[in-house]
Amino acid sequence: MKMYHFIVVALGLLTAGCQSGNEPSTSPSSDASATAAATGAAAVQSWPASLTIVGSGFPNAGDACRVIGETAATVDFLDDSATLVGCLDAADAAKLGGKQVGVVDGVTLVSVPANHAAGGDGDGQGDAKVAGTDYNATAQIRCSGVKGAAGGTCEAGVKRDGETGAVVEVTLPGGGQRVILFDKKGKFLTFSTAQADGTAAMKISSGRDGDTTIATLGSERYEIPDVFVQGD
Repeated sequence: MKMYHFIVVALGLLTAGCQSGNEPSTSPSSDASATAAATGAAAVQSWPASLTIVGSGFPNAGDACRVIGETAATVDFLDDSATLVGCLDAADAAKLGGKQVGVVDGVTLVSVPANHAAGGDGDGQGDAKVAGTDYNATAQIRCSGVKGAAGGTCEAGVKRDGETGAVVEVTLPGGGQRVILFDKKGKFLTFSTAQADGTAAMKISSGRDGDTTIATLGSERYEIPDVFVQGD
Protein backbone atom coordinates (compact mmCIF):
# COMPACT_ATOMS: atom_id res chain seq x y z
CA MET A 1 0.00 0.00 0.00
CA LYS A 2 2.82 2.45 0.80
CA MET A 3 4.43 1.79 -2.58
CA TYR A 4 1.08 2.34 -4.37
CA HIS A 5 0.53 5.62 -2.50
CA PHE A 6 4.00 6.83 -3.49
CA ILE A 7 3.38 6.08 -7.18
CA VAL A 8 0.01 7.94 -7.15
CA VAL A 9 1.59 11.01 -5.55
CA ALA A 10 4.50 10.97 -8.03
CA LEU A 11 2.16 10.71 -11.01
CA GLY A 12 0.11 13.61 -9.63
CA LEU A 13 3.16 15.82 -9.34
CA LEU A 14 4.34 14.89 -12.83
CA THR A 15 0.92 15.73 -14.34
CA ALA A 16 0.82 19.08 -12.56
CA GLY A 17 4.29 19.90 -13.83
CA CYS A 18 3.32 19.14 -17.46
CA GLN A 19 0.20 21.28 -17.25
CA SER A 20 2.10 24.26 -15.78
CA GLY A 21 4.69 24.00 -18.54
CA ASN A 22 2.22 23.88 -21.44
CA GLU A 23 -0.44 26.41 -20.37
CA PRO A 24 0.39 30.11 -19.89
CA SER A 25 -0.57 31.43 -16.53
CA THR A 26 -2.87 34.39 -16.10
CA SER A 27 -3.58 36.58 -13.12
CA PRO A 28 -6.20 39.15 -12.20
CA SER A 29 -3.49 41.83 -12.16
CA SER A 30 -2.38 41.13 -15.76
CA ASP A 31 -6.00 41.14 -16.98
CA ALA A 32 -6.58 44.46 -15.23
CA SER A 33 -3.47 45.96 -16.82
CA ALA A 34 -4.58 44.90 -20.29
CA THR A 35 -8.05 46.36 -19.72
CA ALA A 36 -6.58 49.62 -18.46
CA ALA A 37 -4.29 49.86 -21.49
CA ALA A 38 -7.19 49.29 -23.87
CA THR A 39 -9.30 51.86 -22.06
CA GLY A 40 -6.47 54.37 -22.18
CA ALA A 41 -6.03 53.85 -25.93
CA ALA A 42 -9.73 54.40 -26.52
CA ALA A 43 -9.68 57.57 -24.42
CA VAL A 44 -6.89 59.08 -26.51
CA GLN A 45 -9.06 58.68 -29.62
CA SER A 46 -12.09 60.47 -28.15
CA TRP A 47 -12.84 64.19 -28.28
CA PRO A 48 -12.79 65.95 -24.90
CA ALA A 49 -15.93 67.54 -23.47
CA SER A 50 -14.11 70.88 -23.19
CA LEU A 51 -14.34 71.31 -26.98
CA THR A 52 -17.34 71.79 -29.25
CA ILE A 53 -16.91 69.57 -32.31
CA VAL A 54 -18.54 70.73 -35.55
CA GLY A 55 -19.08 68.60 -38.65
CA SER A 56 -17.74 65.18 -39.58
CA GLY A 57 -14.27 66.00 -40.82
CA PHE A 58 -11.96 68.75 -42.04
CA PRO A 59 -11.23 69.75 -44.73
CA ASN A 60 -13.44 66.97 -46.10
CA ALA A 61 -16.11 64.79 -44.51
CA GLY A 62 -14.54 61.71 -42.96
CA ASP A 63 -11.13 63.32 -42.41
CA ALA A 64 -9.47 62.92 -39.02
CA CYS A 65 -9.56 66.57 -37.93
CA ARG A 66 -12.67 68.55 -36.95
CA VAL A 67 -13.83 72.16 -36.95
CA ILE A 68 -13.86 73.46 -33.37
CA GLY A 69 -16.57 75.81 -32.10
CA GLU A 70 -16.35 78.55 -29.52
CA THR A 71 -16.08 77.56 -25.85
CA ALA A 72 -14.27 79.00 -22.86
CA ALA A 73 -11.27 76.87 -23.85
CA THR A 74 -11.07 78.18 -27.43
CA VAL A 75 -12.38 81.76 -27.39
CA ASP A 76 -8.85 83.20 -27.45
CA PHE A 77 -7.94 81.16 -30.54
CA LEU A 78 -10.82 82.23 -32.81
CA ASP A 79 -10.16 84.50 -35.78
CA ASP A 80 -12.75 86.10 -38.07
CA SER A 81 -10.71 85.27 -41.15
CA ALA A 82 -9.85 81.68 -40.23
CA THR A 83 -11.35 78.37 -39.21
CA LEU A 84 -10.28 76.80 -35.93
CA VAL A 85 -9.54 73.12 -36.46
CA GLY A 86 -8.62 70.43 -33.94
CA CYS A 87 -6.70 67.18 -34.53
CA LEU A 88 -6.16 64.28 -32.14
CA ASP A 89 -2.88 63.48 -33.91
CA ALA A 90 -0.24 66.21 -34.16
CA ALA A 91 0.88 64.73 -37.49
CA ASP A 92 -2.59 65.35 -38.95
CA ALA A 93 -2.48 68.91 -37.63
CA ALA A 94 0.85 69.56 -39.38
CA LYS A 95 -0.70 68.63 -42.73
CA LEU A 96 -3.37 71.35 -42.57
CA GLY A 97 -0.98 74.14 -43.49
CA GLY A 98 -2.36 76.60 -40.93
CA LYS A 99 -0.87 78.02 -37.77
CA GLN A 100 -0.78 75.87 -34.64
CA VAL A 101 -2.23 78.03 -31.88
CA GLY A 102 -2.46 75.71 -28.90
CA VAL A 103 -3.23 72.32 -27.39
CA VAL A 104 -6.38 71.69 -25.34
CA ASP A 105 -6.81 68.38 -23.51
CA GLY A 106 -4.53 66.61 -25.96
CA VAL A 107 -6.13 68.11 -29.08
CA THR A 108 -3.84 70.20 -31.31
CA LEU A 109 -5.58 73.39 -32.45
CA VAL A 110 -4.76 74.93 -35.83
CA SER A 111 -6.00 78.24 -37.23
CA VAL A 112 -6.60 77.67 -40.96
CA PRO A 113 -7.18 80.75 -43.16
CA ALA A 114 -10.72 80.96 -44.54
CA ASN A 115 -9.39 80.84 -48.10
CA HIS A 116 -7.55 77.58 -47.47
CA ALA A 117 -9.16 75.75 -50.42
CA ALA A 118 -6.42 73.81 -52.13
CA GLY A 119 -5.31 74.15 -55.73
CA GLY A 120 -7.10 77.13 -57.20
CA ASP A 121 -7.39 79.94 -54.70
CA GLY A 122 -4.86 82.50 -55.83
CA ASP A 123 -2.63 79.95 -57.53
CA GLY A 124 -3.55 80.78 -61.12
CA GLN A 125 -5.75 77.70 -61.52
CA GLY A 126 -9.11 79.35 -60.91
CA ASP A 127 -11.29 79.44 -57.81
CA ALA A 128 -11.29 75.96 -56.32
CA LYS A 129 -14.24 74.15 -54.78
CA VAL A 130 -14.17 72.63 -51.33
CA ALA A 131 -14.33 68.90 -51.95
CA GLY A 132 -17.85 67.46 -51.80
CA THR A 133 -19.55 70.90 -51.85
CA ASP A 134 -20.49 73.73 -54.21
CA TYR A 135 -18.55 76.20 -52.08
CA ASN A 136 -15.32 77.94 -53.00
CA ALA A 137 -14.48 78.19 -49.30
CA THR A 138 -15.99 77.37 -45.93
CA ALA A 139 -15.36 78.97 -42.54
CA GLN A 140 -16.80 79.88 -39.20
CA ILE A 141 -17.98 83.48 -39.01
CA ARG A 142 -19.03 85.43 -35.95
CA CYS A 143 -22.78 85.69 -35.56
CA SER A 144 -25.22 86.80 -32.88
CA GLY A 145 -28.89 87.48 -32.25
CA VAL A 146 -30.15 84.37 -34.03
CA LYS A 147 -33.39 83.50 -32.22
CA GLY A 148 -32.12 85.65 -29.37
CA ALA A 149 -28.88 83.72 -29.00
CA ALA A 150 -25.78 85.40 -27.63
CA GLY A 151 -22.67 85.91 -29.75
CA GLY A 152 -20.91 82.87 -31.13
CA THR A 153 -19.91 81.40 -34.46
CA CYS A 154 -21.88 80.03 -37.42
CA GLU A 155 -20.78 77.71 -40.21
CA ALA A 156 -20.69 79.49 -43.58
CA GLY A 157 -19.91 78.65 -47.19
CA VAL A 158 -19.33 81.03 -50.10
CA LYS A 159 -20.04 80.63 -53.82
CA ARG A 160 -18.05 83.15 -55.85
CA ASP A 161 -18.96 84.33 -59.35
CA GLY A 162 -16.83 86.89 -61.13
CA GLU A 163 -19.82 88.15 -63.10
CA THR A 164 -22.62 88.31 -60.55
CA GLY A 165 -20.82 88.40 -57.21
CA ALA A 166 -20.71 86.15 -54.17
CA VAL A 167 -23.38 84.27 -52.26
CA VAL A 168 -22.65 83.51 -48.62
CA GLU A 169 -24.80 80.81 -47.04
CA VAL A 170 -24.82 80.76 -43.24
CA THR A 171 -26.04 77.71 -41.32
CA LEU A 172 -27.94 78.84 -38.23
CA PRO A 173 -27.58 77.21 -34.82
CA GLY A 174 -30.43 74.74 -34.43
CA GLY A 175 -31.11 74.61 -38.17
CA GLY A 176 -32.10 76.98 -40.92
CA GLN A 177 -30.04 79.21 -43.16
CA ARG A 178 -29.36 82.84 -44.02
CA VAL A 179 -28.27 83.78 -47.54
CA ILE A 180 -26.24 86.99 -47.88
CA LEU A 181 -25.54 88.53 -51.30
CA PHE A 182 -22.49 90.56 -52.41
CA ASP A 183 -21.67 92.23 -55.72
CA LYS A 184 -18.66 91.27 -57.85
CA LYS A 185 -16.48 93.80 -56.03
CA GLY A 186 -17.31 92.25 -52.66
CA LYS A 187 -19.74 94.92 -51.55
CA PHE A 188 -22.74 93.87 -49.48
CA LEU A 189 -26.05 93.92 -51.38
CA THR A 190 -28.77 92.35 -49.25
CA PHE A 191 -30.13 89.24 -47.55
CA SER A 192 -32.35 86.75 -49.34
CA THR A 193 -35.64 87.03 -47.43
CA ALA A 194 -39.15 85.59 -47.62
CA GLN A 195 -42.63 86.37 -46.36
CA ALA A 196 -43.12 82.78 -45.19
CA ASP A 197 -40.48 82.89 -42.44
CA GLY A 198 -40.98 86.53 -41.50
CA THR A 199 -37.56 87.67 -42.71
CA ALA A 200 -39.09 89.94 -45.37
CA ALA A 201 -40.33 92.23 -42.61
CA MET A 202 -36.94 92.48 -40.91
CA LYS A 203 -34.77 95.56 -41.34
CA ILE A 204 -31.60 95.03 -43.37
CA SER A 205 -28.46 97.10 -42.88
CA SER A 206 -24.70 96.80 -43.13
CA GLY A 207 -21.51 98.46 -42.00
CA ARG A 208 -17.75 98.01 -42.08
CA ASP A 209 -15.20 97.17 -39.42
CA GLY A 210 -11.76 97.20 -41.01
CA ASP A 211 -11.73 94.48 -43.67
CA THR A 212 -14.97 92.92 -42.44
CA THR A 213 -18.58 93.50 -43.49
CA ILE A 214 -21.11 93.64 -40.65
CA ALA A 215 -24.46 92.56 -42.10
CA THR A 216 -27.60 92.76 -39.95
CA LEU A 217 -31.06 91.34 -40.41
CA GLY A 218 -33.37 92.52 -37.66
CA SER A 219 -31.54 91.66 -34.44
CA GLU A 220 -29.25 89.19 -36.22
CA ARG A 221 -25.65 90.19 -36.89
CA TYR A 222 -23.09 88.49 -39.15
CA GLU A 223 -19.41 89.40 -39.52
CA ILE A 224 -18.04 88.42 -42.93
CA PRO A 225 -14.32 88.99 -43.76
CA ASP A 226 -13.49 90.37 -47.22
CA VAL A 227 -11.05 87.54 -47.88
CA PHE A 228 -13.87 85.04 -47.39
CA VAL A 229 -16.12 86.82 -49.88
CA GLN A 230 -13.53 87.56 -52.56
CA GLY A 231 -10.76 85.01 -52.00
CA ASP A 232 -7.16 86.03 -52.47
